[in-house]
Amino acid sequence: MVRLLVLYGHPTDPAAFDQYYQDRHIPLAKKMKGLKKWTVGKVQTKPGEERPPYCYIADLFMESREEFERLLESPEGQAAVADVPNYATGGVTFLYTEIEEII
Repeated sequence: MVRLLVLYGHPTDPAAFDQYYQDRHIPLAKKMKGLKKWTVGKVQTKPGEERPPYCYIADLFMESREEFERLLESPEGQAAVADVPNYATGGVTFLYTEIEEII
């Protein structure tokens, strides 16, 4: 299994990021077919902790890197990728990782 880890930096307007991501990007990205799993979440901190470099994370899973490449080359994948600059004003990092389940 391969994971595409998407790390979002802190946006200039967090409320606008949240609204756009939920109302526009997720529905657009849901048009991509073939994902095995998809999770999203806000990075949490305790009061007084230093601000982490990322505010939001998305995890997308497929069986192989080749499947990801086909998915992202599809019209739906290209539309989702092209949409990222519309809301990710704090920058974004994409990392592929090979997953090994331990527990």
